[in-house]
Amino acid sequence: METPFHDLIEEYHSEDIMSLNHSRLIHRISVALDRYDEEYDVFPELELELSTGKCKPDICVYPKMPYDWLNDVIYFKKPPVLAIEVLSPKQGLSDITDKVTKIYFPAGVETVWIVVPGLQLIQVMTSDGKRLTSTEGVLIDPITGIELDTSYIFR
Repeated sequence: METPFHDLIEEYHSEDIMSLNHSRLIHRISVALDRYDEEYDVFPELELELSTGKCKPDICVYPKMPYDWLNDVIYFKKPPVLAIEVLSPKQGLSDITDKVTKIYFPAGVETVWIVVPGLQLIQVMTSDGKRLTSTEGVLIDPITGIELDTSYIFR
């Protein structure tokens, strides 16, 4: 009897496709946020299982938490105070805004940054409806107080 051959195809969603610029921006933003290490924990690509669904922001920011190196968590259930999404080359902006309005804000995320590499802009959205767009200079998040120099990020 012949064993059937199964072609294993890994399915990727458009948000899972990393590009050079996408990866570069995640790195630069994470490095820029390191200066807030005493106040916040910054997690790139953390798998979340929120009350509204599973998601994986490019960067999550949480108030400082204690370390537990013996017990790890695969799907973290607590919403971050800040979620950062970098638009991927094959991803539509509506994919991200849908995630913001249907998953992040209803689950308790307070602020979301949408980074658009091609336009070199960052759109800040807060759960209370505030909107702020930055293309140059220093961006100041109205919820966390985190400041980000966009000239460093897009240099």
